[in-house]
Amino acid sequence: MKLNEILNFHYGIKPIKTVALNGGWAALAYKISDSNNAYFLKVYEKSRSSTSKLTAFINQYATILVWLDNQTKLNGKIPLPISTFEGDYKCEDDCNVYLLYTYIDGGTVGSNTLSEKQIQELAEIISTLHSYGSNQIPFSTNLMVEDFELPFLNDFEIVLQKKLEEFPQIIKESITTYGQTLVNRIETIKNLSNQLKSSNLDFSLCHTDLHNWNLMQTVRLILIDWEGLKLAPVEADIMFLIDKPYFDKFISTYYKIHKRYVINEDALKFYRYRRNLEDIWEFIEQLLYEDISNDQQVEILNYINELVREFDLE
Repeated sequence: MKLNEILNFHYGIKPIKTVALNGGWAALAYKISDSNNAYFLKVYEKSRSSTSKLTAFINQYATILVWLDNQTKLNGKIPLPISTFEGDYKCEDDCNVYLLYTYIDGGTVGSNTLSEKQIQELAEIISTLHSYGSNQIPFSTNLMVEDFELPFLNDFEIVLQKKLEEFPQIIKESITTYGQTLVNRIETIKNLSNQLKSSNLDFSLCHTDLHNWNLMQTVRLILIDWEGLKLAPVEADIMFLIDKPYFDKFISTYYKIHKRYVINEDALKFYRYRRNLEDIWEFIEQLLYEDISNDQQVEILNYINELVREFDLE
């Protein structure tokens, strides 16, 4: 089905204008306009290896987003998903999974430096989000609880154990240069995973993908892209912020709500390593299994090399 047919069939929207936007890494993006309103449509291509993971829990996290917007101080600071006629927050066809939001008329912070006001607003968003655990949420969250598992590691290790001649030429150099570093970090994160599974940790709602490209500026700061929403130790979010030059300003506001918070260094290390290794593996998957251009291959290799060098700096 074409976009217009999808939108009409599932939402009753009859588009008069559709504009392709610069999407993120995970999905295509469109601004949809009908005679009354504007909408933001995310399109996840089923051909992408990452799509099944990113779309598996859309109904769960979208339900919580709507509740947070209606019932908490996050009102107006997060995107608002729109349900279909069927009551779901996603629809799909043979090629794509679709997720529709109200349109946010603003710009992405992106490569810009956060202002003092934006730092303050970000800290307020995150500290508010971290105030909610499973006991405060009137919905089942069983599918969104951190388990410290590493499901991508098995395939990753199989690839790393291959003989060099079995690799496509495009990634031989990276594997030769960084293979042992990756093996060492995988062993470290396995140990951290086992340790944290047996620890008694407090879990809160966490965004798990905090960076400037997921921040939009309107009359206020808005945090977008909630595919990773889960109940987890707050280090799942803090790990994105702790090395930022504005962290002291951020944490001073955060402490106003979470006065007794102390960083769990093991959880922090686990999340940093897992994020890094997951990103590397997803890029390797693209090189091995997806049909991409030579320019895209070079770009992905640069990303891989940069991510592995981050390990070498620790």
